[in-house]
Amino acid sequence: MIKQGKSYSKEGHIIFIIGNEFKTVEGVPAIVDENAKSFIASDDISDYLKLGEQFIFFVKSNDNLEKMRVAGHEIRTKLAKSAEEIFISGNKTASLAVAEGLALSNYQFLKYFKDADKKRYQLSEINLLNDFEEKEISRLNNTTKAVYWSRDMVNEPLSYLTAPQLAKEIQSFESVDNLKVTVFDKKKIEELKMGGLLAVNLGSVDEPTFTIAEYKPKNPKNKKPIVLVGKGVVYDTGGMSIKPTSGSMDIMKSDMGGAACMAGAIYAAAMNELDLHIIALIPATDNRPGGNAYVPGDVITMYDGTTVEVLNTDAEGRMILADALAYSNELEPELVIDAATLTGAAVAAIGQKGACVMGNADQKIINDLIKSGYNVHERLAQMPFWDDYAEEVKSSIADLKNLGGKYAGSITAGKFLEHFVKSPYIHLDIAGPAFLGSTDNYKGKGGTGTGVRLLNNFLENY
Repeated sequence: MIKQGKSYSKEGHIIFIIGNEFKTVEGVPAIVDENAKSFIASDDISDYLKLGEQFIFFVKSNDNLEKMRVAGHEIRTKLAKSAEEIFISGNKTASLAVAEGLALSNYQFLKYFKDADKKRYQLSEINLLNDFEEKEISRLNNTTKAVYWSRDMVNEPLSYLTAPQLAKEIQSFESVDNLKVTVFDKKKIEELKMGGLLAVNLGSVDEPTFTIAEYKPKNPKNKKPIVLVGKGVVYDTGGMSIKPTSGSMDIMKSDMGGAACMAGAIYAAAMNELDLHIIALIPATDNRPGGNAYVPGDVITMYDGTTVEVLNTDAEGRMILADALAYSNELEPELVIDAATLTGAAVAAIGQKGACVMGNADQKIINDLIKSGYNVHERLAQMPFWDDYAEEVKSSIADLKNLGGKYAGSITAGKFLEHFVKSPYIHLDIAGPAFLGSTDNYKGKGGTGTGVRLLNNFLENY
């Protein structure tokens, strides 16, 4: 937890954020002052001094807050697992960023280790020695908590995180004021005729769920809600269009990264008491080839009556998202944003360093979202969204087909989804950054919780 620290503990580790000069903190040995002066003249962004069991870290203050977050990560890698507290002194904005990088790097998913206690980091207090407003620190803690939750969900295997269990995890948010969660079971989904969600679920032994999380403070500044939609495919085999295992199916527990993103985003918004009316819609199921699984060639009738020719059962994310997006029309939102680990084409286009964004919302809103991406270093690359691409998802036997042409797969997927939305719409394809095979600084390895910080920053400034 990040907190306001009133004084430096001589036993604790300390981080000095240094500008052009070094100001000694009371109780710190003179040797620190000498090393700090030497550090100021160096070209390094960070360095450290070890006095016995104590670490003294020096970090050069920088307007590039991402460098400060990464410095926080580097400090975490040097600390022993037994370190319990650390103190940060110096430039306020840089201190917060270092604390954020340190806190996000402190995440571990140890649930399935026999010796988890031996592996667990003991760092529980990150103390900021400057004077901060309580809201600044609490917002950072709350957002970090939501990122942790999102990472946990993405890292959980299907043996635990079925669609019903994901709904239960989101229901736990009801402990936060003004946040209500409603879960539709299979019977209700059938009554609503959500054909896409039901079709993808046909091969599964677990029932699908459709979860609605609504955060509505007493006096929201938006008259119509902002709707967030997240793809909740808790495991994806590809269905009858089954994936090869090596490098494709192995990590498909992460295919609900969009659901983790959007649920985490509304969780953070509620904890941070944003003055916005927000609703998150989470359609969830696994995609398997068993039972009466849907097959290529099938024609599915969606929630809004649109018929879809299925050409590939591995293009299942858009099938369940389409029902949720069509349902959003009932809520008359002023803006709809969805997030999904949707296409390999997005990864092919820009890799794992960012996500693809596209849509028909006002360009200013998209620009604001892109700006938030730079603010928190969850960067977005805007793709063209020309109507020409919509021609590629037209079917000869139904209204649409669930697969476009050979090229621009992320965009044709977005145009397929756009068909179902009546409100201004933004689509985020987070297939690249949602799950990492190796550690990338404070983003970690495995589930990254990507999108939670991005959307929280965007909604704070909306």
